[in-house]
Amino acid sequence: MDDRLKRQMEFALEIDKEKNVFRQTHLSGNGRNENDAEHAWHMAIMAYLLKEYSNEPVDISRVMIMCLIHDIVEIDAGDTYAYDSEGLSTQKAREDAAKERIFSILPEDQKETMIELFEEFEENSTPEAKFAHAMDNLQPLMLNNSNDGGDWREHSVTKEQVYGRQSKTREGSEKLYELTDMMIRKHIKKGNIRE
Repeated sequence: MDDRLKRQMEFALEIDKEKNVFRQTHLSGNGRNENDAEHAWHMAIMAYLLKEYSNEPVDISRVMIMCLIHDIVEIDAGDTYAYDSEGLSTQKAREDAAKERIFSILPEDQKETMIELFEEFEENSTPEAKFAHAMDNLQPLMLNNSNDGGDWREHSVTKEQVYGRQSKTREGSEKLYELTDMMIRKHIKKGNIRE
């Protein structure tokens, strides 16, 4: 096997570890916690299905790749819960180190492409990154809604926290933000999200 193929295969095996990074969000039907790979796959499919609701035209293949790779760094950095202020304070440093180690497994040209896409997602300034972020926010919210807000109740999440996170949804899709807002209001009314 030549070196390029060897490195590509090593990366493919390395990212299998993403299946062992479990999130706070539960699968629909009050199932077990979802893992990062399931979250990424679900986001990518949702992006394709919902692309017509993006605020701006997007290169959907670029959005889908961002969705698929955005949490690979959590293999090393671990999942940081969206409402964990202490974890969020160290997230960037942990993820930067992970980004360098994991993407360096790849041949140099693919490493550069992956890092570029990862950083584009993190910077959230392009239409593609904004729409990918909308998916990153909508997907767990949709699951939590399907589970009657159990994850919000368990963590005593406030409406300020949920709306703060969902502000990025609005940047990517006004239409999907309307849907998000409807779900949030329902759970505030039910007491699943604290006032």
